[in-house]
Amino acid sequence: MTAVPHAEAPQPTPARAVVVGGGISGLCAALELRRSGLDVTVIEASDRWGGCIGVHEVAGLALDSGAESFATRTDAVRGLLEELGLAGDIVSPHPSGAWVQLPGRAEELPKAGVLGIPSNPWAAEVRSALGLWGSLRASFDRYLPVRAPSANASVAALVRARMGRRVLNRLVTPVVGGVHSADPALLDVDMVAPGLRALMAREGSLGRAVAAQRARAGASRDAKAGSAVGGLRGGMNRLVAALVARLADDGAVLVSGERAERLDRLERGWRVGTEASDGGASGSREAELVVVALGGPAAVELLSDAVPELAGREPVPGPEVKLVTLVLDKPELDSRPRGTGVLVAPEAPGIQAKALTHATAKWDWLADEAGPGTHVVRLSYGRAHDPHAAHLVREPETDDELFRAALADASALLTVPIAPDDVLGWDVVRWEGALPFATVGHRGRVAEIRGLVAQQPGLAVVGGWAAGNGLASVVPDARAQARELAARVL
Repeated sequence: MTAVPHAEAPQPTPARAVVVGGGISGLCAALELRRSGLDVTVIEASDRWGGCIGVHEVAGLALDSGAESFATRTDAVRGLLEELGLAGDIVSPHPSGAWVQLPGRAEELPKAGVLGIPSNPWAAEVRSALGLWGSLRASFDRYLPVRAPSANASVAALVRARMGRRVLNRLVTPVVGGVHSADPALLDVDMVAPGLRALMAREGSLGRAVAAQRARAGASRDAKAGSAVGGLRGGMNRLVAALVARLADDGAVLVSGERAERLDRLERGWRVGTEASDGGASGSREAELVVVALGGPAAVELLSDAVPELAGREPVPGPEVKLVTLVLDKPELDSRPRGTGVLVAPEAPGIQAKALTHATAKWDWLADEAGPGTHVVRLSYGRAHDPHAAHLVREPETDDELFRAALADASALLTVPIAPDDVLGWDVVRWEGALPFATVGHRGRVAEIRGLVAQQPGLAVVGGWAAGNGLASVVPDARAQARELAARVL
């Protein structure tokens, strides 16, 4: 008898997914979708990957042009770096800590705070920054009644009511301006410090809530301000390169120079209408799942084609942030005169920058790479102001204006005169809307947008504007959203 060969059953075709946007949120979502077994295509309008993480060369050094660290309040970023084989290159900043520039003087930024809000107003460094009357006013927080959080509140309104104007102006405003490029009067406290108001209701004061939130994150009471971050030897830009390489090795299709112009619902899935960013031919891509990983306004505009209820719900775009990097031949900076950097109180006269990072003082690997006496300093400009502020100072705009301002500001903040002849190289990088702008009520608007999107089968939205500022927020949110989307469809 002749044996009849057994015919193998045809394998089911994997579901397809398209990720619109190749920033960190899009790449992390794509990684998670690929792990779920989907055929994944990522389309990116520009010619580079990574969004607000980038690299540029200044005076022969390859430096981060955007984000240069990540918050360590969760293990999300560390876990991703471990997956990508980069765990051995995770580094901690130098323990010298950060400073704050106040009117007439600089102080070490107090330890044990959240957004600059101190847990103990009588700590030595807090009292030094606030003065006796400032600390006394802040201590009233322990005795003021606390109500359960209800209506939206700004960071400024919460801090001013609980601890007074000096805490707001001298500690919180510099930190919020440095991290979020915005006036705290504009920012939704529930978005930039999620869970803080709920903890305040439970603990009975804002200071105790800050202490409880830091304890949850495992922060040391003795660690200096600015130390609760991690970095990557060689720069955070290596994360982007590793993500792109992993996705390519796993079979994901990565397409740059292609812009998503329209999103249409099909009988079973979605069609993403695309156009070449250089004005070339248009086309389309069909998939059962689509993840939109664009900035807030662009994401809502694209999604409104398929979800008309989203029309008019575009979040407010963030301000343009301008980063000026100086590479200096300045051995006088070897002593780290202002630790790892300085945050600037807006009321500090004569300073236009909102923050300065002394990168070679912060990262030992970069100091070794730069060599003795060579220093990398980065100053940031651009802040969304409260329109009701008493006066608004015109900020430098052109590259030449920014360079001159950076020399003056670095000289004042570091207490070391810096002349043009000291500069080995410099560059200006502009990030338009890179920081999510979480205005009061933003958290509720995000929930409404995501609720409407979640009603559509096979559709999700990710990004810093929805998750919150920083890699520690963006990475776990993008991965969780992608996992949930895949689970609903597969």
